Amino acid sequence: MLLKSIHEAADSYDAVVIGGGLGGMTAAKRLADAGRSVLLVEGCPMLGGYAACFRRKGHIFDVALHAFPYGMRKTFRKYWSQDLANRVRPLPRIRYDNPQFTLETTFAESDFTRVLDEKFGLPREAGETFFAACRKADFYADASETTGEFLERFFPGRPDVVRLLLETVAYATGTALDDPAVVYAIIFSNFAQRGTHTFIGGTDLLLSELRNLLLSSGADIVLNTRVGEIRLDLGKAAGVVAGGTFIEARAVVSNGNLLSTALDLLPENSLSPEFTAEMRRVPLSESIAQCYIGIKEGVAIPPVADILFSSREPEYNAESYRAFPPRSFSYSFYYPGHIRPEHRRTEIVASMSASYDEWDKLERSEYNAKKRLLAEAVFRDLERFVPGVHDLADHIEVATPKTLERYAGHLRGASFGTKFPGFRASERLSREVPGLFHCGSEGIIMSGWLGSANSGAIVAGKADAYLGG
Repeated sequence: MLLKSIHEAADSYDAVVIGGGLGGMTAAKRLADAGRSVLLVEGCPMLGGYAACFRRKGHIFDVALHAFPYGMRKTFRKYWSQDLANRVRPLPRIRYDNPQFTLETTFAESDFTRVLDEKFGLPREAGETFFAACRKADFYADASETTGEFLERFFPGRPDVVRLLLETVAYATGTALDDPAVVYAIIFSNFAQRGTHTFIGGTDLLLSELRNLLLSSGADIVLNTRVGEIRLDLGKAAGVVAGGTFIEARAVVSNGNLLSTALDLLPENSLSPEFTAEMRRVPLSESIAQCYIGIKEGVAIPPVADILFSSREPEYNAESYRAFPPRSFSYSFYYPGHIRPEHRRTEIVASMSASYDEWDKLERSEYNAKKRLLAEAVFRDLERFVPGVHDLADHIEVATPKTLERYAGHLRGASFGTKFPGFRASERLSREVPGLFHCGSEGIIMSGWLGSANSGAIVAGKADAYLGG
């Protein structure tokens, strides 16, 4: 049932899920399907978390639903519905434009192997061996090898190939050369398995369908309600205080930020000193800034690509990609009737790496001036692909890491929660506090659309086993 307020909730549930991102929704759905009484508490006016959309002047802008791996089709079918799985379709035109190369690919393994052969002069065996190694990557394997070392092992002395194979993952997740290779390999192989895909109908349709399926499973949902505390009884999860009201629950699943969950919502001294110290060492993931561009009604733009990775940096460099004003961009193009068959407008979403500290503590006038500079940088670059684009636009809006923090509740605007150390810390949390589980937004691997949904399903299974018969 969709509750009007927390006061309509029952006094107790088998499980309370904190946060309605894709991980939280999937966890709630799986627990409800298992016959558990479930309350999902979401602090925002709508479900989805970072996977949100908004409307301006007849335009619909997707914040995060730009692309995901083919595996999302299986995840939708297994945990949600066949109809949702059927709406997962390829985005076949992925384009790169930078000083080292210009090319287009389907982003599938077979096409990357072709590109490495035809454009970079590498034998097909080199690509096949590389992709085989990526497929063998394991969450629990030795994480001492860095992404840079991994790529150098297969393509020594080839910064152009490193850029081709890393740049997209860096844009999407902030993965850098010094991050663990296992993270990069798993993410890249997931996407390259069958190329990039999207959801036909857009975020608005997807979230509506997920909400309806969740409600039909018997779960209760309350929106606009913040959880201020996770309460314990004899060291075990006992419920939450949501909107000032205590809701009893034997299991609590948090889809919020791992660090906020462990360090802010739990009573003081709930965790061992060693684990508290480990949590404080877990680094947050990178953040992004975005520029949303709506094209005037009836105006057509050239078919540039589905996704375009554009950079004027001479080589890939993580620090330069986060520099301001930006010189490296990822563009998602929404053509009339393409992603949303009934929608006849054109939108472009430009995304770029960003530093939270770059935007934090600015005066309002400085903040707005910086947003204008960011938009100007976007249009200078985009003009190369869509001539006259500024005059074709009837809506321009900029989002910063502060925007993500304010509207999605992401700590310091971190797009994907925490970096890899958060993966094992998240798993250990339920051993520190029995009955408390965390899903999504950790380790980058368990983030994004596919990772978050699968994380929610995995954690729901653990919570169900904890609750027992």
